[in-house]
Amino acid sequence: MSVAEVKEPCSLPMLSVDMENKENGSVGVKNSMENGRPPDPADWAVMDVVNYFRTAGFEEQAHAFQEQEIDGKSLLLMTRNDVLTGLQLKLGPALKIYEYHVKPLQTKHLKNNSS
Repeated sequence: MSVAEVKEPCSLPMLSVDMENKENGSVGVKNSMENGRPPDPADWAVMDVVNYFRTAGFEEQAHAFQEQEIDGKSLLLMTRNDVLTGLQLKLGPALKIYEYHVKPLQTKHLKNNSS
């Protein structure tokens, strides 16, 4: 890859939550979308997972998630070994995918759902 081919890091917009006032004074939270995907990875379809990894700069590797039919629930269940060996990815990208994407999504999901 030449220097001219290096892509700038992509920035993902922050999740926005729409609030609406109810007649009784309570505030309801509407489900919003983040880059066309539901905010909770557990609700992602296979194509949401694929698009997430494409957006993150893993165009070639995203295809493996589609081939293996990895949806959001499956993604949240994946172990490091699943990503490193089960998807048949090159080691470098597989490590980055697990450490910088899968693991943080799992941690965030657990934190948001442990009440």
